[in-house]
Amino acid sequence: MPEIVDLRSDTVTKPSPEMRRAMASAEVGDDVFGDDPTVLALEARSAELTGKEAALFVASGTMGNLVAHMAHVPRGGEIIAAAESHLSLDEAAGHAVISGASLRLLPADADGRMDLQGIEDSIYDDSDVHMAPTGLVVLENTHAISGGQPLSVAYTDAVAGVAHAHGVPVHVDGARFFNAVVALETTAATLLRNVDSATFCLSKGLACPIGSVVVGSRDFIFRARRARKMVGGGMRQVGVIAAAGLVALQDGPAGMIERLADDHANARRMAEALAAMPGIGHLDPARVTTNFILFGVMHPGQGRMDRPDRDLRSRFIAACEAEGLLLIAYPNGLVRAVTHYGIEAEHVDRAIAVIRNALAAVGAAPAPAVAAR
Repeated sequence: MPEIVDLRSDTVTKPSPEMRRAMASAEVGDDVFGDDPTVLALEARSAELTGKEAALFVASGTMGNLVAHMAHVPRGGEIIAAAESHLSLDEAAGHAVISGASLRLLPADADGRMDLQGIEDSIYDDSDVHMAPTGLVVLENTHAISGGQPLSVAYTDAVAGVAHAHGVPVHVDGARFFNAVVALETTAATLLRNVDSATFCLSKGLACPIGSVVVGSRDFIFRARRARKMVGGGMRQVGVIAAAGLVALQDGPAGMIERLADDHANARRMAEALAAMPGIGHLDPARVTTNFILFGVMHPGQGRMDRPDRDLRSRFIAACEAEGLLLIAYPNGLVRAVTHYGIEAEHVDRAIAVIRNALAAVGAAPAPAVAAR
C-alpha cells in the first residue's frame, strides 16, 4: 500500500519536529489559576499579532466561538450569520443549547459575503417584545462553503461599520484566519482592526495538535474566560500543548504562518490540473485562493455546472481511497480536498494521478491513454 495522501482536512496535520521538542520541554503551571507561563506567552503573542488587548487559549475553534457568543450575547438575543456558515451547520446548535441565542441567517454571495443592507435590515433592538434583540454579527474568514474565500479588509471594516452604528459587536470565526491574512497579503491586526473579537485555530493550517485562541478586549476576554470555565474548558498544565502554538506563531520560516502560501500554491496547481480533466465540474482554478479545492464529479454528457450525482461522488471517493488518497464529501454534492503542512509537490502529483484514474474507474471519464511501448 503506498503512503496515504490525506486531503480530507488541514486538521489532519502532524506537529512539526520543532513543536514536538517545544512540547516536551515546556514550562508549565496551572492555567485555571492563571499561572501556566507557556499559555500566558501564547496568549500574549496572539494578542500582539492580532492587535487586541488580550487572548484566551481554548480547546477548539467551536469552543472559541461558543465562549465568544456567551461573552457577547445575552440569553434570548440573536446572532446574525451567513446561512451556510460553520456556526449554522457544524457547531451542534451550541448557540441555542448553551448560549441561549437564536440565529438570523442571511444569504451569502459566492465569496461568502452577506449583503450590508441585509445586515442592517436584520438588526433589532429591544423596543419590540416580539423580536429577539441582535447581540452579535459573525463573519467566517476564510469562508469554507465558498471554497475558502478570504473576506477582505474593506468588507470586514464595512460590516463593522454597519453593526457598530447600531451598538452591535462583530466576531470573526477565523478557523483559517491566517490563510486569509496570507492570501490577502495583509496583517492579522489590519484585518481585525475594527472587529470586537475573533477566534483562530492552531490545529488546522498552523499544524498544532490541539487548540484555538480567542482575542478581544480585556473585559471581553474576562467574560470569555468565565464562559470557558462554565462549559468545562478550564485546563491545568496545558502549556505542553500551548508550546506548539508558540512555535506556529513565530515570525519567518521558523513559524507556520508564512508557509501557508505553499499550501495555497499547491491547491492552485492541483485545481488547475483537475479543471482540465473530463468528469470534473464546479471548479474554477482562479477562485482557489487559499487551501481549499471544491469540485463536482460529473457523468459523461453533463455540463460542468450541472448538479453532481451523489452516488457517483461516493463511488469516486471510494475509488480514490482504494489508491491511498483521502477526500471527503462536501455540501451541494461536491468533493473537498485541502492542502496543508506535510503535503508537498510530490503528494499533489500523486493526488492528481489518483483522481484521473478514479474518474475513469467510476465511468466519469475515459480511461487514461496507455503509452505505446
